[in-house]
Amino acid sequence: MILKRYVVILLLIAPTASGIGQGFLRASGTKIVKGTGEEILLRGIGLGGWLVPEGYMLHLDTSMNSYSKIRSAVAALIGEANTDQFFQLYRANYVRRKDIDQIALWGFNSIRLPMHYVLLTPKDQPGVYLETGFALIDSLLAWCEANRLYLILDLHCAPGGQNKDNISDYGGYPSLWESTEYQQRTVDLWKKIAERYATKEWIGGYDLLNETAFDLGAGNAPLRALFITMTNAIRQVDTNHLIFVEGNWYATDFSGLSPAWDANMAYSFHKYWNGNTVGAIQYLLDLRVNTNRPLWLGESGENSNAWFTDCVRLMETNNIGWSWWPHKKVESIAGPLSAIKNPEYDYLLQYWRGEVPKPTVTYAVAALNQLATNLDIDRCLFHPDVIDALFRQPGTTALKAYTTHVIPGIVYAADYDMGVIQSAYNDADYQNTGSNGTWNQGWAYRNDGVDIEPCSDIPSNGYDVGWTATGEFLNFTIAVPDPGTYTLNARVAGGAAGGKMLFRIDGQIVNSFVDVPMTGGWQNWETIDCGTVTLTAGSHVFNSSFFFGGFNVNYFELTKPPTSVFAADAIPAVLSLSQNYPNPFNPSTVVSFTVPRTGRVALTVIDLLGRTVAVLFDGQAVAGRAYMAALNASRLPSGMYLARLSFDGSQIVRKMLLTK
Repeated sequence: MILKRYVVILLLIAPTASGIGQGFLRASGTKIVKGTGEEILLRGIGLGGWLVPEGYMLHLDTSMNSYSKIRSAVAALIGEANTDQFFQLYRANYVRRKDIDQIALWGFNSIRLPMHYVLLTPKDQPGVYLETGFALIDSLLAWCEANRLYLILDLHCAPGGQNKDNISDYGGYPSLWESTEYQQRTVDLWKKIAERYATKEWIGGYDLLNETAFDLGAGNAPLRALFITMTNAIRQVDTNHLIFVEGNWYATDFSGLSPAWDANMAYSFHKYWNGNTVGAIQYLLDLRVNTNRPLWLGESGENSNAWFTDCVRLMETNNIGWSWWPHKKVESIAGPLSAIKNPEYDYLLQYWRGEVPKPTVTYAVAALNQLATNLDIDRCLFHPDVIDALFRQPGTTALKAYTTHVIPGIVYAADYDMGVIQSAYNDADYQNTGSNGTWNQGWAYRNDGVDIEPCSDIPSNGYDVGWTATGEFLNFTIAVPDPGTYTLNARVAGGAAGGKMLFRIDGQIVNSFVDVPMTGGWQNWETIDCGTVTLTAGSHVFNSSFFFGGFNVNYFELTKPPTSVFAADAIPAVLSLSQNYPNPFNPSTVVSFTVPRTGRVALTVIDLLGRTVAVLFDGQAVAGRAYMAALNASRLPSGMYLARLSFDGSQIVRKMLLTK
């Protein structure tokens, strides 16, 4: 009995794995440190679009760009009860425990949560607080604790709106700055939040007010006064947590916000669409020195991978933590996750633009609920290039294969290696620094400067590289198990003559310039002979350089010239198809096959509903030769798929298991 009592006591006092904290984050001079005193460089991501939906993330136009406008338009279409159910499903799928687990696996150590005050306190009921809204934060905090991620709370939408934009859900006069009642409600809300989370170590801090943008005078006196009032209210109930303060004009103007008024505060700035130079942030570095308080890049993103890499390198070189924006959107290349826009939802978008008749309530409810379901991370497309740009590329020029290229086989142009510009690829327009809003002209598949668009050719991985220009190139890491001389072909389409390509292996030119013909259209495809290439066994870097433009590229194919005689025992008696099932793969795998007679072969990948999701081979196959086709499934959701080989009226189907 005594032994049992001791066991109970030990269980009560023993910390759980998720509860082993490192102490509250705090300011120590110009650094942010853990409770242990160890410095931490915050590498975070924002959950934009979850509790504060924004029109651009959902492909809505400016008439529906704020949370209130979105909700009103949806309610006008399907009614209040259905609207409530839709937003519950939307929030339930947008951020789940699986999202937070994955964010930690990607390498982030913190999360910034944009909050809307109406989820925490009713718009017309001062002093009343909503447990349902706080429960959302509680669940998120529990998931963060389990993954040892710091959660930074950001008041994105304050009562009245701190700017006149959709991002604060501004609804017209009076704004936050024109109403003492709204200011007091904001102060009271922060006190309530701090009271609830005062003892929570994995709350990384309080970001008091997102992106104020209002004419508050040369010294921003009203902003400073409100910040001090909020800070004092928080300190009445919470002396533990770090406080972040943002400057005026979208967190860029910090005039009047120094000297610092609290020992445990940091300055948070935002950075979009400008150069990644020390000169661009020098005024912020001066602010840090003059106030002896840390800096934090609380929000950045919405640019190309090259810009991401340069920005992260600039921040970390100057000992500034960062938080990227956002983790998920609908059909976008500029973030880690992209939800699929279902056709029914696209019809609603057309209706709201005045292009098609009003749908029935039943249709609209189903369309919106399907969109909400598509937000589940398991249904989203993952962009590994974005994560690579944030974490690996700032510190190296080394290449990393985007997918597996086994030779002999097809190398799809859009599957070039991941890496920094002028190493993995080169492109003339590769970032937005204020003068160029688009870097990938086709706005598809990947987030580099390389211009990628949907491709109608067969076979393809669904995309081709277009808008080629002189000096642009692509690098591919290829695996060659069988040395020898290979025939090199390219699949091209061009609306003009004069284009040329040049090929290299490991930096050495392997042939003369290859002329690219005019094919009569950007999706009229022809295969052109590019000569031969001698390859040794092992890994090589295959380079294709473009000159004079005017053509698109679907793929390159490296094959061994056929031999006229095969040994009898080298030719299989039946079709052969194999993959690594039951072992799962993520995100790439290789499917191999042989055929007993020379003839036309189609190798496709289908989902369990019978829909073709990839065409790996469609052409002539030689009897007895081993073919290997690579599948890049980075844009497919987890699940079971089928590899289907069709030949001469026969077919073989094999299972494939993708897990992410």
